[in-house]
Formats: sequence, C-alpha cells, structure tokens
Amino acid sequence: MPRYMLLLYADEPDPKEREERDAELPAWQQFTDSLREAGLFLGADRLHPVGSATTVRIRNGETEVLDGPFAVTKEYLGGYYLLECADLDEALKQAARVPLARYGSVEVRPVAEIALPEAADDETEAAP
Repeated sequence: MPRYMLLLYADEPDPKEREERDAELPAWQQFTDSLREAGLFLGADRLHPVGSATTVRIRNGETEVLDGPFAVTKEYLGGYYLLECADLDEALKQAARVPLARYGSVEVRPVAEIALPEAADDETEAAP
C-alpha cells in the first residue's frame, strides 16, 4: 500500500490558544488510536515551536546556518502523520479528521518510494 505524509500546519499559538489546543489532546489521542486500529498508522510526531528551528543551506559552495525556518509564512509546520493508505482518497479522508484541520491546514503528500542499492558487505570488500 502507498504511504502518505500528512503535514500539519498552523499559526504559532499565543498562550491562550496553546491552552485551548492542549485541551484537545484527548481528541488527538482518539484520532491516533483510530488510525492504529484501522492499520493505517506508521508514525507521527509533534515538532517543537518554530523558534527552535535551524535552517542549513549551501549557496556558492558556502554553508549558511540560519536561526528559524527558511520560509517566513503565517502557518508553520507543527507535526506530521505518516500513514499507509489504499489510495489518495483514503489519505484525504483521514486528513479531514485531523483535529488541527479546523484552525490550520493539513497537506497530504504521497511518499516517493526510492530503491536504494544494497550496501556492500565489509567482509566481501576487504582484500585477503
């Protein structure tokens, strides 16, 4: 089955909004449990606030390390779910159930399957 990443975006909450969002934790747990029970859940995590982000990029051969996110936007990536769904329609259905969708946005992206070459065994690489 294909995998889908649900990227969770929302405004950085002020202290009052943080309390309101934290009060929704049972709804998040219920949502996550339902994904597990349906066999769709592969992983999920909440990210630290955007102020803890560091961006690395290389320009003209020089490495730049910047505090904060590279893109300045109203909504920031706050977490994700990784699901294994039958198809995009099922992934979209689950995205609409994410509690954050009421005040933020959920971006759904298929995960690209990349075939990596097998690692060489060190024993076969060593000269006699």
